[in-house]
Amino acid sequence: MRTDGKSEGLRQSMSWLHTWSGLILGWLLYAVFFTGTLSYFLDEINVWMKPEQHRSVPGPHTAQRAIESMQGLAPNAANWSLRLPGERQTVVAATWREHGAPSGRAGTKRADLDAATGEKIDSRETRGGSFLYRFHFELHGMPRIWGRWIVGIATMVMFVAILSGVVTHKKIFKEFFTFRPKKGQRSWLDAHNATAVLALPFHIMITFSGLLLLMSMLMPWPIETAYNGDTQTYFAERRSSLAGGASTTAPNTASQPGERGEQAKSSDIATMAPLGPMLAQAQARWPERGVGLISVQNPGTAGMTVELREQGGRSLITRGVSERLVFDGVSGALVSAPPLLQPSATSATYNVLMSAHIGRFAGPSLRWLLFLSGVVGTFMAASGMVLWVVKRLPERRKLGRTPIGHRMVEILNVGSIAGLSVATAAYFWLNRLLPVGLQERAEWEIRGFFTVWALCALWPILRSHRRAWIELMGLAALLCGLLPLLNPLTGGAGLTSSVPQGLWAIAGFDLAALALAALHGVVAWKLLRAPLAPTQQTRAGVQPGTGGGASLAAAQAPEKLI
Repeated sequence: MRTDGKSEGLRQSMSWLHTWSGLILGWLLYAVFFTGTLSYFLDEINVWMKPEQHRSVPGPHTAQRAIESMQGLAPNAANWSLRLPGERQTVVAATWREHGAPSGRAGTKRADLDAATGEKIDSRETRGGSFLYRFHFELHGMPRIWGRWIVGIATMVMFVAILSGVVTHKKIFKEFFTFRPKKGQRSWLDAHNATAVLALPFHIMITFSGLLLLMSMLMPWPIETAYNGDTQTYFAERRSSLAGGASTTAPNTASQPGERGEQAKSSDIATMAPLGPMLAQAQARWPERGVGLISVQNPGTAGMTVELREQGGRSLITRGVSERLVFDGVSGALVSAPPLLQPSATSATYNVLMSAHIGRFAGPSLRWLLFLSGVVGTFMAASGMVLWVVKRLPERRKLGRTPIGHRMVEILNVGSIAGLSVATAAYFWLNRLLPVGLQERAEWEIRGFFTVWALCALWPILRSHRRAWIELMGLAALLCGLLPLLNPLTGGAGLTSSVPQGLWAIAGFDLAALALAALHGVVAWKLLRAPLAPTQQTRAGVQPGTGGGASLAAAQAPEKLI
């Protein structure tokens, strides 16, 4: 090993790069990591935030009753699509297109059907977990392309911070097994190192795959060169390759949705064959997962076809694409069972990285593992920002005051870490407390989220560093802890009913809220019980512990936490 100082020079350079790249965008990266981690339970959050759907309990006749409901709800539609309830969904999600409807989302109509009765459910307007998911990579309140660029740049910075951190801490793997509590800066560094190494493969994967998701925006030149500027052709080919070459349309009469129906005459009207035998064949083919999607092309006509798809494909290589069976809708005979084609090696590699990043393929156990890895990564980001403050306490003791730059970092740390927890909990409370018929209700939920977050960001300006941490962490614990009580009081299925009925998408949210309440409560309690350091002289005219001065004793609250 070199001893001439050049090796240490590289490490010092990497240390500087790691410190400042992590701090400059640390608050944004924390928010991206926090909301991205919650997004692993996107579907569960969506279900919880629509309590009208909590009474929907699937049964053996769910599919048949959904079909009967569609016959009355959209009898002249060009096609129906019914996503059946699963472990992360309680209702039947129905979509359909009328003849002559415009292409894309504008021409698609949607409804949620009760899984037991088939009746339409009028759910409240909300963006649900989709808001947190899209905030994770688009932010909010600005053009999407700007948000994606900002997050893309922040992700590059995080990737640099991770790699430079490995170089900086030459004994990082050895120190992973070392933790020295109640040692101030040393304890925070141990915690930061341990969380960094514990989920290091996850951190590298999540940042690299995140950059890959934004590749066509961040580095469009290879695509534009290879396709002579025709990027639409590239995206069309990529969609086909990501799906493993599987066609998304049924063969024969179903290949052009609605074409047969548009030409249908009264003599073409036909009755659908019983759905039960078709489901039985599909269940025999997919005994573990069963049917997840029913697609009917040209319903009510002689050219009707019924396509059944397997529930939740979990292959990383095919990125969730499922096998399917196509039946004649009138006779009920099996028409085809198209094979699930495997993608190319390039597409398979891309699919694996994207599937791992999004986590949609994962079952409950693996999803929880991804979630916990995200929690570790979130703590790593938070501990790094707190460590920046703790490392500079000796300098502040010598000065006898808090430099304005250090004070700004303290304020931003409290606002971005504790404030985001309070704002997220408030978002769930607003979902239940705002009037159901309120105009632009979903937007008011989001406005409330940012309003609460802004207030939390201002709070540490008015309070001492220590008191701001305690009060906001305590408020986050209170709001999260009361969510399971708020749920049944506002029309949802509480733990006493969701657990016995096996509605784990709802029960899981309530249990996770209790876990978050306990976590924030422990932090607030430890800060409250931590002994204060001897009060030191502050700027003349500023009293220790007041909001404007932020005494050195109060500023050491994070140091006393570990």
